[in-house]
Amino acid sequence: MLIICPECELQVSDKAINCPHCGYPMKSKSKYKRSTKKKRLPNGFGQITEIKGRNLRNPFRASVTIGKKENGRPITKILKPQGYFRTYNDAYTALVEYNKNPYDLDSDITVNELYHEWSKTHFETLESISSARNIESAWKYCSDVYNMRVKDLRGRHIKGCMENGTIECKGKIHYPTANIKSNIKSIFNQMLDYAVEYEIVERNFARTFNISDEIIKEVRHVKKEHITFTEDEMTILWNHLNDSKYVQIILFQCYSGWRPQELGQLKLSNIDLDNDIMIGGMKTTAGTNRIVPIHAKIKEIVKTLYSEALELGSEYLINCTDAKNHQTSYKLTYEKYMHRYKKIIKSLKLNPEHRPHDPRKHFITIAKKYNVDEYAIKYIVGHAINDITEKVYTERQVDWLKSEVGKIK
Repeated sequence: MLIICPECELQVSDKAINCPHCGYPMKSKSKYKRSTKKKRLPNGFGQITEIKGRNLRNPFRASVTIGKKENGRPITKILKPQGYFRTYNDAYTALVEYNKNPYDLDSDITVNELYHEWSKTHFETLESISSARNIESAWKYCSDVYNMRVKDLRGRHIKGCMENGTIECKGKIHYPTANIKSNIKSIFNQMLDYAVEYEIVERNFARTFNISDEIIKEVRHVKKEHITFTEDEMTILWNHLNDSKYVQIILFQCYSGWRPQELGQLKLSNIDLDNDIMIGGMKTTAGTNRIVPIHAKIKEIVKTLYSEALELGSEYLINCTDAKNHQTSYKLTYEKYMHRYKKIIKSLKLNPEHRPHDPRKHFITIAKKYNVDEYAIKYIVGHAINDITEKVYTERQVDWLKSEVGKIK
């Protein structure tokens, strides 16, 4: 039977006398006093060196392994915040504790190095490539602080990037717009949260100030509102239903309310053509794995997409089959959809201000026009419900959602 070593917390046989990982005595070999032999560190845990020839109070130095040289020898750094100890076993205990939850030992990391470390993990959480591009574009205005040590960074330096940061493009000097200023603040907020979490700094100075009301007002003024399709535009889309699969997808979105990022995530296994429902969604707790009825007007569109997916052997309902290079994947991304969406809008001479989120707003708008229950709309589009009675104590049936969506003409 396996038990847990109380020292290194790894699994050990209950018959073992010593832990094979760290050397901790699991059973006494005899009735005599336990051996005082130094504990052996597991491979990769680090090194303990006794500094001899000097009268030191703490002669044992603990170092952590951070990599290997080409010849296989370890690269080490002194353990922080304390690297010197009175006894070997004190140093050993400190290394074992560090390896339970490793943290960044480099207190001299620069702001630019931190950005690249943070962005590697943060970009994986983003829904679209364009979001990453917005961050990268804003970061270019922060070159004045690239080589600063993170621990020296203060709020005034961040404000300086927002107000005085510049980039040169085609021979012209550009200053941050309100949107870019807002993005810069957001970058430092999240990046320094990351630095605090990994004990690189003790305080996030980006959160010691707020962006000005002027910037907020300007951002709101610049931000475009989503617009619905007019009746004439909807007629044009229906008249060109068979011209392009992406006309079908736009109509599919208009009668289901999916976010553009969610379209490519709809799995074939979650499409129930017998019961006319789909399950999918992302982004929020309310939006994940929600039930969306298949409106009668788009039933044939869903069937067509479903059949195509089966022929392709794809696990997803909607597939991008017109790309020049599929790279063994037909997955519809936000960028692919946006590109094709814009082409449809242009070719059919619809309002050029239309964006991929507009069909979602169109669904919500027409649902309200036909008096679809407010909570049914929120359930279907994945909006949070704040009413405690509705959220906690009311159980809604699928048939109810279907009957509400059926009100839309």
